[in-house]
Amino acid sequence: MAKIFCVANQKGGVGKTTSTVNLAAGLAKIGQRVLMIDLDPQGNATMGSGVDKRQLELTVYDVLIESASVAEAKVHSEACGYDVLGANRELAGAEVELVQLERREKRLKTALAAADADYDFVLIDCPPSLSMLTLNGLCAAHGVIVPMQCEYFALEGLTDLVNTIKQVHANLNKDLQIIGLLRVMFDPRITLQQQVSEQLKGHFADKVFNTVIPRNVRLAEAPSYGVPGVVFDPQAKGSQAFIEFAEEMVQRIKTM
Repeated sequence: MAKIFCVANQKGGVGKTTSTVNLAAGLAKIGQRVLMIDLDPQGNATMGSGVDKRQLELTVYDVLIESASVAEAKVHSEACGYDVLGANRELAGAEVELVQLERREKRLKTALAAADADYDFVLIDCPPSLSMLTLNGLCAAHGVIVPMQCEYFALEGLTDLVNTIKQVHANLNKDLQIIGLLRVMFDPRITLQQQVSEQLKGHFADKVFNTVIPRNVRLAEAPSYGVPGVVFDPQAKGSQAFIEFAEEMVQRIKTM
């Protein structure tokens, strides 16, 4: 049975896409069968997985409007070792179309049920807004991984996200929970970041992942080469941290 996780944060620019593609690549490297779903119309996670969004014949849009199955729409990224259910500009139109459809927030969940046996992990890269697309991701998922920077405004955004997850849990998806908070772009030299990190551990305790992703130039460079940092430079500090994180995720699943 596949474990399905949304990588979500309502604040933009916190490294959601970087976290999604690098975790996917890290899990693939340690032998897991992974599907990465790009739910953002910008298609950054698709491009960052070595797949050209402009060349896609079928995307997650086709899956949401039920004109294609996951098995038909996915493509395999040879460079990264995982499957990609990609996105492009077409997906922006899905917002409007979904509003009029039945079971509009459960369509991704229904589609993934058919592909359950094919994967160990399904990772969903969500857009920063709470849209119908994000809602589809949250309704399909067993849990949410929250990448966040250790800064003051990030704490404010976290409160909003926790409230959203509680509402979805109460009304639409009883399985949904926060799996953990991932501290990203971390610089131990900055006192404020250390303070916020300690606050997070104090408040959320074991919901904070042990792995910390450092601020790393190689991770930032990787998207311009169309691959995750874990593939682009496996020896970089950031890449090593994501492989550690992948191992921690596998261990955490066993205790869930």
